[in-house]
Amino acid sequence: MDRRKLLLLSASLIVAVIAALAARSMFAGAAAPAAQAAQVEAQGPKVLVAKRSLPIGTIITADAVGYQLWPRELVQDAYFVDGEANVTELLGTVVRHPMTAGEPVTHGSLVAPGDRGFLAAALGPGMRAVTITVSAGTGVAGFVFPGDRVDLMLTQTVEGEGAPLRAAETILRNLRVLATDQSTESATNDDGKTQVQEFSMVTLEVTPVIAEKIAVAQTIGTLSLSLRSIADNQSELERAIAAGDVNLPDGATREEEETLLRAAMTRPQDGATTFQTGGDVSRFQRRSMPSLAPASSAAPAPMQQSESTATRPAPSYPEQPAAPSGPSVRVSRGANTSVEPVSRGAGALLDRQANGTGRIAGIYGR
Repeated sequence: MDRRKLLLLSASLIVAVIAALAARSMFAGAAAPAAQAAQVEAQGPKVLVAKRSLPIGTIITADAVGYQLWPRELVQDAYFVDGEANVTELLGTVVRHPMTAGEPVTHGSLVAPGDRGFLAAALGPGMRAVTITVSAGTGVAGFVFPGDRVDLMLTQTVEGEGAPLRAAETILRNLRVLATDQSTESATNDDGKTQVQEFSMVTLEVTPVIAEKIAVAQTIGTLSLSLRSIADNQSELERAIAAGDVNLPDGATREEEETLLRAAMTRPQDGATTFQTGGDVSRFQRRSMPSLAPASSAAPAPMQQSESTATRPAPSYPEQPAAPSGPSVRVSRGANTSVEPVSRGAGALLDRQANGTGRIAGIYGR
C-alpha cells in the first residue's frame, strides 16, 4: 500500500472517530423531556361559601359570600348551589351561627328579615336593642337606614331661678341602626334604588348600660340622631388603639386580628360627651346653670293637737353650739367632744396634745 492511500485511510478514521464522539456528546447532553401530569379539571357544582370569617350578627353583603367548586359527593341539601339559588335574595340576611372562611353557607345559618328571631340574631354578643321615637327633624329627614351608625343628642331646658338654661349634649356615639319603624331593610323603588322614607321610630344596638341611659334620657328632653360618616370607622379604630382598648395577643391569626379590630371600630361609646348651651349659640342666652328657686319661708299650718299631747310638756334638748364656718378640728376630752376652728385654737390644741390632756379626733374643712 502506497503512502498516499495510507494517509487517506488514517484521515478518514480520525474523522469517523471525531463524528462518533460528537454524536455521542450530543445525544448524551440532551435532557429528556420532563413528564408533566395532566391537570385534572375540578368536577362538581359550585356552592356558596363564606369569603371571610362571619361571626354571629353579621349582615350578609355581596363581598361576604361567593361560589366555589365543591365535590359532588359532599354537596348537602342545605347548601346554596349555583344555578339553584339567587345570591341577591340573601343580601341583608343575618348570620345565625358563626362561619369560618371557606365554609359552605347553609339555609339554617342565615335569618331573613321578617323571620322569627331575626332581630335577636342581628344583635352582637352582650348587646341589646332599644327603640326611640323620632320625627323628620330629629331623624335626619329619613336619610338613616338600617346598618348606618349614628350619634345620639339630648336637647333639654333646665328650669330654675331666673332665665332657663337651654342645652344640647351628645350623650352617645357610634350606635348601629338595626331598624327604622318595623323594617330591617332599606326600601327600594321599581328601579332598584334606595327610597328615602320618613319614620317615627328607630331601633338601636346598644350595651345594657347604654340602654338604661337612653331610657332615662327620653324622660329628660328630646332625642335627636346625628348621622355618622363611613370614614369615621378608621378614626374610631385609631382612637381605640390609642386608648389601649385593642389588645392583639401574640400569635393571633389574621382572622382573629380582623375580628378584634372590627369589634373596636363598632363599639358604642358613652363617655367623653360634648355639649353646647344657649350662651354658646346666642349672646342673649345664658350658659350657666340656674340656681334652684328658694324654698318657701311660710311656716306650715300647725297641726291640731290632741288634749293629751297639748298638756304634755315639750322635751328639752341641750342647745347645740353653732358650727364654725371655716376649717375646724374636732377635739375629744373623755366623753366630751367639741369642734373648734383652726384659726382660733390651733396653738392651744397642739399644746393640749403635747401635754396629753386632749386628742384630735378629726379635721374638717367647710
